[in-house]
Formats: sequence, C-alpha cells, structure tokens
Amino acid sequence: MAAENATETLQALRAQWQTDTHKQEQALAELQQALNLSEPPNRIECYDISNTQGTAIVGAMVVFTQGVPDKKLYRKFNIESVVGAPDDFASMQEMLTRRFRRWRSAQETAEQPGAKKDAAFSFLPDLIIIDGGKGQLSRAVQVLEKFELLGKVPVVGLAKQQEEIFFPHKSDPLLLPRHSQGLYLVQRIRDEAHRYGITAHRRKRQKLGMASQLDSIPGIGPSRRRALLKHFGSVDKIREATVEELKSVLPEDVAQSIKAHLE
Repeated sequence: MAAENATETLQALRAQWQTDTHKQEQALAELQQALNLSEPPNRIECYDISNTQGTAIVGAMVVFTQGVPDKKLYRKFNIESVVGAPDDFASMQEMLTRRFRRWRSAQETAEQPGAKKDAAFSFLPDLIIIDGGKGQLSRAVQVLEKFELLGKVPVVGLAKQQEEIFFPHKSDPLLLPRHSQGLYLVQRIRDEAHRYGITAHRRKRQKLGMASQLDSIPGIGPSRRRALLKHFGSVDKIREATVEELKSVLPEDVAQSIKAHLE
C-alpha cells in the first residue's frame, strides 16, 4: 500500500511538473513572438526601485531562468547617488550602470587564472524588464547605449496601470492578451521584483531607524553604534539592558547616557 501511494504521488507530481513546464515553454514562446525576439528569453532580468519619500532607496534585480525564479542570482543595490527627494529615474540608471559595469569587469577578468565568475553579473540576459513606463525605460536605454549593448540585449518597460509594454524609441505600447501565459509570466516576474525590493527596503529602513535613535545619544558615534548593535542585536535589546551590561561594551558614563535617553 505504501509503495502504491508513493507511486501515485510521484505520478501526480510528474504530471504537475510537466504541466508547469509546458506553461513555461508556452509563455516564453509567446514572449518571443510578441516582443519579436530572435530566441526564447531563457534568462529574464527584471529591475524595480523601492523607497519611502526618497529614503532607504533600494534597487532590486531578480532573475528568471526558463520561466522560473533563480533566487541565487537575485541582487539588491543600495542606491547612493539619490539623496533627499525620490528620483526613480536616476535610481534606475545607477542600478543598471552598476549591474553592467560588473558584467564588463567580468569579461575583462575572465582570462585571469583563478578568476571567479559571479553568475548574477557575468552573463547577459535574453530580456530585461524595467518596472515602469517610458521614463524608467529611457534611462535603461541610456545605460545600454553606454555599454554598447543596445540592440544586443532586448529591453522593455512594463507600466503598472494596464500592464502596457513599452519599447525603446516607440510611442505605442503593446498589450499582451489578457489570459495569455506570456502576460502571466511577465506579471509574476514584475511582482517578484517588487516583493524582493520591498523586503530589502524595509530592512534598510529598519536599520536606519535603529541607527538614528542611537546617533541622537551624546557619546555615540558610528563605531560605538556598530559595537552596540553587534553585541545586543537591536535597539529594543539595548533599551532592556542594564547599565552593567552596557558597561561591557562602553564606558560607564556613556552607558548611563544610553539608559537616560532610551528609557
């Protein structure tokens, strides 16, 4: 009976896998035709920007290989060039510049003995999806032109409202059939980039919030803040610590100051 159950389970899993594989192949074939690609886009990279009013800006890169998430190749970018007001266009440009700078560096060092390849950056995608409309897409085009990749690496922008797909230097967008596997795949990729970016953004925002609380305390600078967080793990744990416990990391007068400000 156990063997029969195992056989039935295996057959069901195999049938599900074959169905999913068929859908993935169908989706990639539909995208190849709709986007006029020379081959199915087996490696698709999608980019998204997450921020809160211009703070804790994070760029997200997700990779789908043959229609499924390849999470070991996901990467996040802490955006450094945009300070103060949010600027998704400039943030997107910085992220893509850094991504393809890493690709170019990988090509230059490929022949060096012992050189290790980062698979996230060493290979070019078959398709780039930019989460956004014409503005974000235009910045992506500028980056590809800079690296002499425009025309070699297909790129499109995906607008949020009606799932419109924009092409470089074309005014009219494309609408994929509403119930097509190609559209479902594009939506899954975009949603995954958004999820990954939001998660990284929230973590960064939380760290910034912790740091700002500690930085407001007299006697606490960057090195002492790092030492405290490394030792206790969070601001809440620091707040709960006794003066004696704090003294194991800091001088007594600074420990007293922390207790006075965080209580």
